Amino acid sequence: MDFDSHNTAMVQGAADLVNLATPGLSRTRPYQPPPGAELTARTNAALHAAHRHATPLDDAAAARLAALAPRLRAVFEHLAADDQDRAVKAANALLAQLRPVPVLERHRDEPWHLYFRSTAGDEASDWAARLALGLATALGSRFASRLGLCSAPACDRVYVDVSRNGTRRFCSTACQNRVKTAAHRARAQGA
Repeated sequence: MDFDSHNTAMVQGAADLVNLATPGLSRTRPYQPPPGAELTARTNAALHAAHRHATPLDDAAAARLAALAPRLRAVFEHLAADDQDRAVKAANALLAQLRPVPVLERHRDEPWHLYFRSTAGDEASDWAARLALGLATALGSRFASRLGLCSAPACDRVYVDVSRNGTRRFCSTACQNRVKTAAHRARAQGA
């Protein structure tokens, strides 16, 4: 499944930012976002994974972008609660704030691509607009169910299901294996 290569990257980038910048549980352990320079480095790595020509953010811009992660997370949480209407409302609120504006850009010898910038005009807001628009595009398509919250106990990380059959339920193979192992042990004890 592929929304389109750029939008898929933005949706995955939103999930990566949510998992990086929101506290909660990750694979049975409490998770807190990293501080300062580590947050900046990991945010820049996530943005570079979403778009290889990403301009690195400084500490202040990375912190501003990370501050929007709980609002992106709300989209995933509402979908996990089977409330697409509230997920759309959360996405629309972000879009109303960020006001993405389409622009055509190209990098080096690549073809022109459609990108989005925020009317705020700073790099953190531009990224927030792109990520929010990616989620909104997924919500407005038949692929809304591909955005999820990990089904493993004691884990609340989000994921984007890009598998062919659309049956992903876990944020990682580690969580999937943990659940399968627990089910196997429960069956073995019951036998």
